[in-house]
Amino acid sequence: MDTITAIATVQGEGAISVIRISGDEAVPVCEKILDRSLSDLKGYRIRHAYVRDENGIVDEVLVSMFRAPHSYTGEDCVEISCHGGIYVTRRILSILLGAGARMARRGEFTERAFMNGKMDLAQAEGVADLIRARDDMNVRSAVHSLKGSVKKLLDPLCESLISIIAQIEVNIDYPEYNDVEELTSEIILPSAEQWLKEIHELITEASRAVQIRSGIDTVILGKPNVGKSSILNALLEEDKAIVTDIAGTTRDIVEGTVHIGDLTLNLIDTAGIHESTDKIEQMGIERSLKALQKAQLVIVVLDSVSGLTDEDRELLELSKDKERIIIYNKKDMAEIPDTIAVSALENDLDALKEAIIHKYENDVQTAYQDTLNNERQIGLALQAESHMKDAVSAMKAGMETDLVTIDLQAAYDALKEITGESTRDGLLDEIFSRFCLGK
Repeated sequence: MDTITAIATVQGEGAISVIRISGDEAVPVCEKILDRSLSDLKGYRIRHAYVRDENGIVDEVLVSMFRAPHSYTGEDCVEISCHGGIYVTRRILSILLGAGARMARRGEFTERAFMNGKMDLAQAEGVADLIRARDDMNVRSAVHSLKGSVKKLLDPLCESLISIIAQIEVNIDYPEYNDVEELTSEIILPSAEQWLKEIHELITEASRAVQIRSGIDTVILGKPNVGKSSILNALLEEDKAIVTDIAGTTRDIVEGTVHIGDLTLNLIDTAGIHESTDKIEQMGIERSLKALQKAQLVIVVLDSVSGLTDEDRELLELSKDKERIIIYNKKDMAEIPDTIAVSALENDLDALKEAIIHKYENDVQTAYQDTLNNERQIGLALQAESHMKDAVSAMKAGMETDLVTIDLQAAYDALKEITGESTRDGLLDEIFSRFCLGK
């Protein structure tokens, strides 16, 4: 494969920058720009050198050598640590390109690691997840992925599928050993139904864990002037939404992110939902209703002073099918017993925070465990589940067992696509294009 290069560190002023080079000609390309040979340098060694161009010395550098196959990419890999100036870093990159390397595509180093068997596809996604991780929970999940946790989860399911397929194939090749109906009803069908139960549990846990790790899309819902914006500001600890005594101040959705314990909430403060003749306010209300439809959690804000109104009842009806927490604001003026009472005015939201933590405490524990890690992986698991359901239906309908293997094989292929052992055309380009340059 051709030799690629890219800046592996954040481009900006700093102590050092790292430029990564990988490929069959990584060493010869680097030797063209250095004042010292690297041919005698063994793997996991560092050599001091100077980068030169036609005008003389460009920078003093340290060159790290990683020999194939014991490198990140599985190829000969060289990393040049230079001084961290923007100009110097880009100048060295330019010289490398002139010496025969080409600019790496996004994620191409990790793609090569996958192609060379250094990691599976789920581990490669773990690399990207680790780079993007914004809290301890996501860091742990990404590290588990890097250690092959997804493959370990899937291996028992794959082995069970192979066992079921093998039993059918043996019966097809040697029909005198088993009665077809007995094989289906007593061995294959119970195994298939148990398999369905196991993958359903895996998908359910993974879906909740992914939601928790990515942040819960949370809508703050209430009638005008009930204190929604004040609650948003208090949670964010900043004055992001305009707060006045005038009803209908919020005419568009206002967003922010807040961490509560191990949870991340993607907050949306909505325009108060009520009858209005103001066209601009009507547009804000329409957006609020759309946000409500997509919300994973709804915080319904009621007024402890005025009590429950017809407007409140309409909002409760609108949100009845959503995950929700109902709170009463303005407890500094009046407090209703046996409710989740808060005071946005006094920044007293402890009861709300405790309710949120309690609501998701089991999901948080799941999110710290080994699960599937993203929508792509969950989607493929759902495909596998669907194919197995088709197989079970076919068995119950009395179809020939050799036809059942088509659905079983499709389920197996879907699971294998999660780790990249079976891939669709274009899948790799789609995944690795999400990486940063130099990775």
